Amino acid sequence: MPRMLWAVHAPEPAVASGEGDDRQNRRGPGPQRPASRRTEDPASRRADDSASRRAEDTENETPAERTTQLRLPPRAEETTQLRLPPGAERPAEKTTQLRVPTPAEIEAHSGAEDPSQRADRGTTSGHRGTRRKPAKPSAFAGRWARVARRLKPAYPRPGRTGWRRWMPSWRQWLGGWGLAIGLSGTFLVIAYAATDIPQNLNTYATQQDNVYFWSDGTPMARTGWVRRQAMPLKDIPQDVRWAVLAAENQSFYSDPGISFKGISRALVRTIGEGNTEGGSTITQQYVKNVYLNQNRSVSRKFTEAMISLKLDQKMSKDKILEGYLNTSWFGRGTYGIQRAAQAYYGKDVGELNASEAAMLASLLKGAGLYDPTLSQANHKRAVERWSWILDRMVKIGKLSPAERAKYTKFPEPTTQSQTFDTGKQSDYLVELATQYAKKAGHISDQQFDLGGYQIYTTFDRKRETALADAVTKARNKALKDDPKTAKAAHYGASSVAADGKILAVYGGPDHRTQGFNESNATTVPAGSSFLPFVYAAGLEHGVHKTRDSTATPVTPETLYNGDDNIPVTTPEGPYWDRANKKVAAHNDGNKSWGQISLRKALAESVNVPFMQLGMDTGLDKVRQTAEAAGLLSSTMGPQVPALSLGNSTPSAIRMANAYATFAAGGSHTEPYSVRRITRNGSQVALDTPRPKRAVSAEVAREVTEGLTDAFGTAHPTAALSAPETAGKAGTTADDTAAWYVGTNRSVSTAVVLYRIDLTKSLEPLPLKGLAGTSADDVPYGIWAGAMSPLG
Repeated sequence: MPRMLWAVHAPEPAVASGEGDDRQNRRGPGPQRPASRRTEDPASRRADDSASRRAEDTENETPAERTTQLRLPPRAEETTQLRLPPGAERPAEKTTQLRVPTPAEIEAHSGAEDPSQRADRGTTSGHRGTRRKPAKPSAFAGRWARVARRLKPAYPRPGRTGWRRWMPSWRQWLGGWGLAIGLSGTFLVIAYAATDIPQNLNTYATQQDNVYFWSDGTPMARTGWVRRQAMPLKDIPQDVRWAVLAAENQSFYSDPGISFKGISRALVRTIGEGNTEGGSTITQQYVKNVYLNQNRSVSRKFTEAMISLKLDQKMSKDKILEGYLNTSWFGRGTYGIQRAAQAYYGKDVGELNASEAAMLASLLKGAGLYDPTLSQANHKRAVERWSWILDRMVKIGKLSPAERAKYTKFPEPTTQSQTFDTGKQSDYLVELATQYAKKAGHISDQQFDLGGYQIYTTFDRKRETALADAVTKARNKALKDDPKTAKAAHYGASSVAADGKILAVYGGPDHRTQGFNESNATTVPAGSSFLPFVYAAGLEHGVHKTRDSTATPVTPETLYNGDDNIPVTTPEGPYWDRANKKVAAHNDGNKSWGQISLRKALAESVNVPFMQLGMDTGLDKVRQTAEAAGLLSSTMGPQVPALSLGNSTPSAIRMANAYATFAAGGSHTEPYSVRRITRNGSQVALDTPRPKRAVSAEVAREVTEGLTDAFGTAHPTAALSAPETAGKAGTTADDTAAWYVGTNRSVSTAVVLYRIDLTKSLEPLPLKGLAGTSADDVPYGIWAGAMSPLG
């Protein structure tokens, strides 16, 4: 575009030459213009002539209003006005030069204009006035424009090949990070401003009892630590406070309420592996305990952080620590350091020393993993963390090395926690129902300990009373007749319905003095009470007399050799044990029976036929049948010929449940003790067991008939009044256990009696006549007393 060039040499406004001459003629002589100034370019002369003509037209006007207008062709909208003051005469040497573009330049400029510019010029060509030229950008704006152009992403990057085209430059990386940080900061500021500290406390503050009900709906027991004691911080020793701080958050008094490092680690772990990671400060943990829930999610973690920041600004550190110590879960049903001190050491928190405080502080990492009384693995973890906490207290200056040197022995807590305080037998029922409720209802220990659950059990009050009374009567008689022998006696018993409901159990003399449940103990072998499972396996699967032959069916009338000391055979010949001796079976009293049917062998409890039947059927099939009926695989004995004679160690509950499978027509249902759970009126979903086919209905009927014959043979008088009763006694070769398992009206009861001196070892001891005689069988007497409510 042609430039407009003007040079002004006169300090005063200049006038056109024609006008100057005219004025000179009228007003007199004036200074003469030098000749050299008159030789101007044509454009200048044309401009002067134009100005002279206009001056003549306006000579009658006031001199101050006389102007000279020059139109510059390059831009239609721009004009230049020169205004001459009145009476001003231009000196000859002072002129104004204006450069007007040549026609060629004008034509070139017009050709470069776009149509819109030409149209705009056409509409304004009649306008005579001045237009200000656009201002040039400042140097500062120019510099920023260059920086902006350099930061503008060029992606894919030009001038590069291969993978380098797709690799952002350092400027692009820097810009991206800056944008991300800026947006994140803005979001956090908005989130912080929008987050309020909740006014309502969490459910821990309204912790309730768990209520257990009998099968008829009447209350059975109540449990829970509803007498939670909140302790003011001043009553909690400094060693206890700093043991917790050393373990959980040593920078508690200086941090802003959250741990940025911990939160980042938790987010990375959550996004990368689908679960959340720890790293919370004590303030965050307190917020989670009091205001939020235990859900492990990113949203809960974010809300927790926002509330923690605000709470740290509004509440003192001591108040937060006090609240945390009074609301944290320490296991054994306890919330708060005071109840934990009582549950683990039987003392108030003010009486704890640094060593005991360190042990309790280790539980905050997870009581289920660090309660040393639960398992050896827990004990090892607890000792390691206890020692680490004490060392850390020394490191942060809260425990002197001399004091630390005093604590070299781990402070063992009490082994029993009085979680239940309901009664001698109902404690066992509560324990059994609690274990099942947590598993079937998918309820964590922490959730369950908060309370509020209504647990409707399957326990029958009348049956439970009858069973407990029968065992207590037998126990008291034994203690009276032979106190030395009876002192080590243990009685386990259970009644289970054909549909799997546990109706009654006898767990021991008193849960407060004997914590383990004898009805659920897997301690002694089943002995000859295991024979019905061998019988069922043979009837279900048949036998193989030769290797790889087709199975030959057997019936209750199939004959087997019942003589004593008959070697056990396989299709290849006699069975040899590891001592290179032939394995032979023996009957009770070494009595020989000759050829005997399987049904009669079951009724008379003849061992030899069933030991051989197990080999012919296949020990794997025997094991499979027993497990399908209800015995646990973990209690099954070694897969050797003795398996058929009961080397397995089932519990009384499982034996009763397995016999109930035969009473249910061969359909097995896993035993269960809870039929319904509600929490504050809302139903809790339960995984209710469903029946599964164990053996055919025909096999179940034949086994039941064999057991009915066994009951009638051993107890003919009772069989007359209870013709539908089926049952069998069980003894072991070494006389370490005595059983009786039987069924009446679709309810099976198992009773086991054994001796173990727990102060010496876990090895079973001989009964030494404690089980009575065949005419006065103690396990049968308990069984009969327990079944008496059936009529």
